[in-house]
Amino acid sequence: MESKKTEVGSTAVSYFDKGEGKTIVLIHGFAGSKLYWEKVLPDLSVNNRVIAIDLPGHGDSSMGFGKFSIEDLAGVIKGLLDKLGLKEVTMFGHSLGGYITLAFAERYPQYLNGFSLIHSTANPDSDEAKAGRETNAKKVLEEGMDSFINGLSQKLFSPANSELNAHDIKTTVKIGMSTSIKGVVSALLAMRDRPNRNYVLEDSRVPVLLVAGEQDQIIPPDKTFTINKPNIQQVLIKGAGHMSMYEQPAELVRAMEDFLAKI
Repeated sequence: MESKKTEVGSTAVSYFDKGEGKTIVLIHGFAGSKLYWEKVLPDLSVNNRVIAIDLPGHGDSSMGFGKFSIEDLAGVIKGLLDKLGLKEVTMFGHSLGGYITLAFAERYPQYLNGFSLIHSTANPDSDEAKAGRETNAKKVLEEGMDSFINGLSQKLFSPANSELNAHDIKTTVKIGMSTSIKGVVSALLAMRDRPNRNYVLEDSRVPVLLVAGEQDQIIPPDKTFTINKPNIQQVLIKGAGHMSMYEQPAELVRAMEDFLAKI
């Protein structure tokens, strides 16, 4: 699929732009890229215009920052939407992308007719998780990316799918290795420093979709399903870990399209 690139501030942002109709924005997870969506994008773009971006320091997007916060990343996405003349979108954020989606919903709610967290959480990091982010940042700086990305990719998928998704695990390793060291370290520290944003879910009046993987080893369902309200839909995807876009793409598309039909 052909990608496009445009300058947003100091960042050269690479993105896919496919299809026509309602605009949906897909934001990938940590050490991922827009290629994370390759199994679901063809179906989603039949009836929608789909924008899938590479975050700064990830995929084919330049770093553009010395270091960034979650809020900085939300600002880059706003800048891209402005550049493309998009005033109303539905945003879907996977993992780190979900943290960014929440920051975007807090700061720029006027752009959103709905949003979704996919294998993500509004909770902040625990003290233990914060320490782990710091340890991993130090490890990457001292030892490089190989062992870190290989270890991460094994945890992304349900253990039950390790053979079935062997090719996809290799793909995520390749995508992860394309991330810049600065991008990985900045993202780790940005995730460490993010606040509790459950109040964004509490206060939101637009439709919200929360998607969790039954066998997610990174963000289990109870960490995703933190708020119950009439405008919040919760979907549990069976047979999926942290990567339903690879493990159960048809189920994820069904959940996304059902949600979009209500907007």
